[in-house]
Amino acid sequence: MSFAKSVKVGVLLGGMSSERPISLKSGHAVADALRERGWDVVEIDVGRDLAEQLRAHKVDVAWIALHGRFGEDGCVQGLLEVLGIPYTGSGVRASAVAMDKITTKRLIAGKPGIHLAADAVSVAGDPPPPLRFPVICKPATGGSTVGTRKAADASEWADALAAAVAEGGEVIVEEVIVGEEITVAVLDGVPLPVVRIVPDSGFFDFEAKYTKGLTRYEAPAALPAAVTEAAQAAAVVAYKAVGCRGLARADFIVEADGTSVFLEINTIPGMTATSLSPMAAGCVGIDFPTLVERLLQAARLD
Repeated sequence: MSFAKSVKVGVLLGGMSSERPISLKSGHAVADALRERGWDVVEIDVGRDLAEQLRAHKVDVAWIALHGRFGEDGCVQGLLEVLGIPYTGSGVRASAVAMDKITTKRLIAGKPGIHLAADAVSVAGDPPPPLRFPVICKPATGGSTVGTRKAADASEWADALAAAVAEGGEVIVEEVIVGEEITVAVLDGVPLPVVRIVPDSGFFDFEAKYTKGLTRYEAPAALPAAVTEAAQAAAVVAYKAVGCRGLARADFIVEADGTSVFLEINTIPGMTATSLSPMAAGCVGIDFPTLVERLLQAARLD
């Protein structure tokens, strides 16, 4: 689908999840980029009156810049389907699947080129066997590492588990994978250059993600060609298995032997000019406004 610049573009931002502050940054950046390209844009802070806001502003197409529950999980996508308003990114099913890390891993387990860490679900007690310390506790549905904690030993387990449980729903617990963190954005089914993530603390948590200067990014990552190609291929496998469209970003840990262990896939990755996916797009000559406009022009209904 292609849109003329006479349409009204609603950039959906903010929302009701714990990732609201990040969504506001993404949404404002997207709206500014679209205005720079001459689009008629209205920014809509998403609440329970979203349907009324969409009608009041006579929105023709929605650019979804929401992160977390009620925005990235298929809820808003479903509402837009009912209202008949085309939208950016993945559809209802893919959004719901990718938001749930447990469901995602079950779906892609055994797919060629996909390597998964041992994982289990728990809400109380000791780490379930066969997991051993150190472990990572994280909400099964969530992003931006909100509620994600590392437990190096039994003394840290209760606090790590409580932080994840506080976000609601199930918790995924994984043994710590030793290696380098990388991410691979996939745009319309084509992998972008790999970005290597090097946090000063050694753990890419919320603080490391969003505090300037605490993490270094290498784009494109200086990895052996075989490792790069395998990670890109695995990202595309996950993208297609989940049913993503538009832009999505898969995260991995690269072990010492070069194996890329899949962590998760994000259907609405951060979208500021310095976010990881735009950083990767920039490596192949796609600047931020071009990327934002390209995603808009691909907006559709499921």
